[in-house]
Amino acid sequence: MRVGVIGIGKMGENHLRTYLSLDNHCQLVGIYDNDEKKGNEVADKYKVKQFNSIENLLKSVDAVSIAVPTEFHYEIGLLCVQYNVHMLMEKPVTDSVEQAKDLLHKANRTGVKFQVGHIELFNPLISVLANELENEKIIGMDFHRMSPYDEKNRNVDVVKDLMIHDLYILEELLKDKIVESYTLGKTLENTPKHAVVITRSSEGVIAKLTASFKSKRKIRTIQILTEDAFIEVDILNNNIRIKRDTITQNIKLENNMLPLSIQLLDFINCIKLDKIPSVSGEDGIRTLKTTNEISNAIKKGIT
Repeated sequence: MRVGVIGIGKMGENHLRTYLSLDNHCQLVGIYDNDEKKGNEVADKYKVKQFNSIENLLKSVDAVSIAVPTEFHYEIGLLCVQYNVHMLMEKPVTDSVEQAKDLLHKANRTGVKFQVGHIELFNPLISVLANELENEKIIGMDFHRMSPYDEKNRNVDVVKDLMIHDLYILEELLKDKIVESYTLGKTLENTPKHAVVITRSSEGVIAKLTASFKSKRKIRTIQILTEDAFIEVDILNNNIRIKRDTITQNIKLENNMLPLSIQLLDFINCIKLDKIPSVSGEDGIRTLKTTNEISNAIKKGIT
């Protein structure tokens, strides 16, 4: 399968490097970035071709990863549909729910696979955690996803960049409908930079999600209280700690296969085997709707 990458920022370069490592499964044909100088630098670094237009890249591949700013997702997605190229769209899926619905409809109509990139769902640590929770009655969950402020994130919405990961994880672990939510947050130049959401599921599970660009250090943790255990998850250190009465269990996962490799293999296989993507366009739309509601509530001061 011939693949390409559109957008060679940090995440796009990760996709490029990972596709090259999966040479038994795909052939990396080339890349495109609207910053020609930057694109050529990356192309020279990895000895790959930098195409002079998105259209010329799309004529040469079967599938692409799209890792450009969200405002360009819809436009590039429509080009993929036009050229019948399968796409993995980095999160969030598009700027608006209306755009996402239209893009999904057109992709489905033409048979183009449309997968949304939510890398944490391919983290083996989350799979292990889900298995540990199968026989547990959850009381409450507490998510923290925080990073120090970076000028590059000046116009980035913390809900759509960081909290969106934990919204997906929450849904994956609960497999239950959220019936009530409460939002608080802080904005900087009308962009949410610190967000707290408290939710209640139909089964009565209380969850709190905190995302921030105002932390002094990078934090990616989940704490879960159940009827019989207290579970602490450190995503950065790939560790789960489970406390039950006098017994403490530590689960440490080795990074034998990175989540992005698992995600891209899943994308390739959904095309080869003609399967529904693991993270579908519908999934992306549902989560986009939630993140938009949270962001708008913070901007308007609505709780």
